Amino acid sequence: MTANKRSLLLIFSFFFVFTLNLLAQNSEPLILDMVHHNPGEDPYKTKYNDPAVMKEMGYNGKVYFLFESPALAINWVSVDKDILPKGSEDRKWVDAKAIQIKKMHAACKAEDMAIYAMSDLVLFPKRLIEKYGIEKTFGNPNDVLTEKLIRAQINEMFDQFPDLDGLVVRIGETYLHDAPYHQGAIDDKTNPEKTIIPLINILKEEICEKRDKQLIFRTWGAFDRKTDDYMAVSDAIEPHKNLIISIKHVEGDFHRANEFSKVIGQGRHRQIIEVQSAREYEGKGAYPNYIANGVIDGFEEHARMPEEQINSIQEFVTTKPNLYAGIWTWTRGGGWEGPYIQDELWCDLNSWVMAQWGQNTDKSEEFIFNRYTTERLHLKGNDVTKFRKLCLLSAEAVVRGRNSTYRDMNPWWTRDQGIAWPMVVKGDTEQKRNLIQKDESIAKWKEIVKLAKSIDWRNEETKNHAIASSEYGLKLYTIYRTLVYMKYAEDHGNIKDVQKWIKAYDKAWKEYNKLADKYSAIATLYTQDYDRHIANNANRKVDTLRKR
Repeated sequence: MTANKRSLLLIFSFFFVFTLNLLAQNSEPLILDMVHHNPGEDPYKTKYNDPAVMKEMGYNGKVYFLFESPALAINWVSVDKDILPKGSEDRKWVDAKAIQIKKMHAACKAEDMAIYAMSDLVLFPKRLIEKYGIEKTFGNPNDVLTEKLIRAQINEMFDQFPDLDGLVVRIGETYLHDAPYHQGAIDDKTNPEKTIIPLINILKEEICEKRDKQLIFRTWGAFDRKTDDYMAVSDAIEPHKNLIISIKHVEGDFHRANEFSKVIGQGRHRQIIEVQSAREYEGKGAYPNYIANGVIDGFEEHARMPEEQINSIQEFVTTKPNLYAGIWTWTRGGGWEGPYIQDELWCDLNSWVMAQWGQNTDKSEEFIFNRYTTERLHLKGNDVTKFRKLCLLSAEAVVRGRNSTYRDMNPWWTRDQGIAWPMVVKGDTEQKRNLIQKDESIAKWKEIVKLAKSIDWRNEETKNHAIASSEYGLKLYTIYRTLVYMKYAEDHGNIKDVQKWIKAYDKAWKEYNKLADKYSAIATLYTQDYDRHIANNANRKVDTLRKR
């Protein structure tokens, strides 16, 4: 490379970084929330559906869930009036969906909240796919007709729903549980060259450039795990002030002990960080589970990461402020079915702290946490300290009880309202370490219950829920512990210990099931017969061991 070329490259790089920093300094971070309703069920009844509540908590925008997306509510008349002909059942359904969505948008605009819709792509009416004979090609954004239809779809969404400020696009999965007249597909969803790059370019041109609206493109399930794939996308797509990449704070799903996302802080596009407040693999808010501290300052399992790697959102914001676009929480939802909570204390804590910190990143997590404790719970003096200790202990108890700080278990062994036979993925030394952490988890849960009982809560409702939910955690994690010990005994041919742990298992379930009679506002309980997305039901496995 000649000296002149090197000089030009340095000048270009300087102005590129300068421009990104200027954009970051002149734009407020997005503080967004979404209620992730259970697909196929009635939507959650929650205060977080109310834009006024979200604004008061510190949010400046709302992401409407997949089945509240204008993608399902446009009538396609600009393309062909016969795609959804008037009077047909699918047209009636679409028109009713449009009325519902416009009502939601009006409530959001009344609070001066930005409106975003999450949409699966590619998603078209079944009648359109049949009429144009594109059953085998509509999932390919490189197909000429598919590209034309995607552009038309975007135009109709923003024309028919002018209050829409931006679109959140996901290609990791396609849910059709509440979309009876639509069909979705995406080809090669993890391929940067064939799918991701061309799709982003189409959307960027239509949304960011032509309409000056925002595009938030999710990495999950597509290009969130491999740095090379992420960088290929980053290098191929020119940055734009309206283009934001969305990344979960850990790789894959929201599991404790999963690796911190290696693509956070990489590339040249602004990034918004996704955080699940009522964790679908960890009780969905049924018990204390404070994760905001770990998301912001780093979970203990990420402390062993190499010094040169980012391992927390605080470090990301500090070292790459030009890339920080904001925080996106899911106050409720994720996963399937229960547990169903009646009191939203624990997801409220996570969400409020993330929202307040996201717009005040110069403040410490502890400062924001203490504000929540005093401003929303109205605790005073030593009770503030006790509540902080309770919450930090909950994070330690959860990771040790469901997994370990070394990820000695496959995290998928328990989820939603069910428990599978434990999946331990390491050798004997690691299994013993795992057993020790199960004991540590129970000790921490017992301390959490004591703390909940010792705090001078401002009202009986909060007091009862704090104590009940803490006992819920202790008794549920006691069941977890008996199963992990039982598996270890079976793996080592120790029949006597297997029978001992079966007795402990039965006792643990008996004590756990008493919670529903003891506390009226407790979350629904885990069930022994739950099978959804669980390959090897724990209770059936235990029943086979009883006969030995």
